[in-house]
Amino acid sequence: MIDAYSRAWWRATLALCLGSFLVFLNLYVVQPLLPELHQAHGISTLAANLVMSLATLSLAAALLVFGPLSDAIGRGGIMRVTLLAAGGLSLALAWAPNFEVLLAVRVLQGFVLGGLPAVAIAWMGDEFERSAMLSAVGVYIAANTLGGIAGRVIGGWAAEAGGISASFLLVGGFTLVGVGLFWWLLPSARGFTPRRFRLGEALSDLFGHLRQPALRSAYLLGGLNFLVFINLYSYLTFRLAAEPFSLDARWLGLLFLTYLGGTLGSSLSGRLARRVSPPTCMALGTLLLAVGMSLTLVTTLPVILAGLTLAAFGFFLAHSMASGWVGRQARRARGSASALYLVFYYLGASLGGLWLEPFWRAAGWSGALLGGGLLLIVTLTLAWRLRLGERRQAGVDAEVQGMPCASASSPQISSSRSARPQADL
Repeated sequence: MIDAYSRAWWRATLALCLGSFLVFLNLYVVQPLLPELHQAHGISTLAANLVMSLATLSLAAALLVFGPLSDAIGRGGIMRVTLLAAGGLSLALAWAPNFEVLLAVRVLQGFVLGGLPAVAIAWMGDEFERSAMLSAVGVYIAANTLGGIAGRVIGGWAAEAGGISASFLLVGGFTLVGVGLFWWLLPSARGFTPRRFRLGEALSDLFGHLRQPALRSAYLLGGLNFLVFINLYSYLTFRLAAEPFSLDARWLGLLFLTYLGGTLGSSLSGRLARRVSPPTCMALGTLLLAVGMSLTLVTTLPVILAGLTLAAFGFFLAHSMASGWVGRQARRARGSASALYLVFYYLGASLGGLWLEPFWRAAGWSGALLGGGLLLIVTLTLAWRLRLGERRQAGVDAEVQGMPCASASSPQISSSRSARPQADL
């Protein structure tokens, strides 16, 4: 097992961070282009959002394939091949003759982009010591935010300079170069134990994860929080492209530099997890997301940017904790457990337009914020339930460890419980 901050830890973590960066670079390059697609193709805001939502929906579907498959054939090969395909499809987007073809290619690209997120955290669970994994997950998710920032900034600026096709060409070329470096950096797996793939067992594992209350709550929390966060950003681009702001694609791309708040929140999550329980951090992150989004009600651009930075910090703090929680709590089939979390995560992103569009049409930006706020109340409740469950389990473990018969006759069981106090949450 790889120790935290060893040379092997840095190499593996750098590889996974690079892969994560490339995934989100490709996924989010279109987000600052939504108003331009809306105008260029004469489509509605909901139709323009399909370029994002259908890609994330196909990504979510891919997780159900790649997660269980990785438990059988390994994880490294899946990450390498799917990243290579994603770069090629970005180049193909540059030559899409119409909106329908562009949308179809994005759906296919979303599917292959699911390869790395489906298995990366499970790869860490196989290869890293527990403390090493806690630190690596936060850094890995920080790379998610950097990839998302880069995709949006590059997409906006390249579109202003050479049109929408220039954005896809630039991102596709960069991705193919990055895949070569990822291929070289990622170490060979040593802790992976293959399991023969059986459809019945794979489905049993998925339903088994859903039957665990702690995992189910984490899945819902991650999905609903992402629904609110990513889709409010999308609707905000329409607000800021209109009067009185009138921002073009270049400046809308720079709007996503506020994701640097999320980079900070993710990178600090590992340290915070050593001092505060993960469910408490999930609740804190959700509260910060709500406060940050509420600040965007004002019509002063600097305050809006400050609010988005705070919201990004809170969201990625909660997301880092929830995804790490799933990786540690899964009793078996970590690949499918992590993949199922991301299914809920990206399903939330893909369905967010359907949820927020009626609020947007009824009351504009304030209506969209109301729709998002209703869901954040639900996720705060879920975080509170996880915290109560953690306290109850800690009490049970304390009682078991205090029983003389347990310590005298079953020392191995007692030792196992004390070593992994959260294993049964």
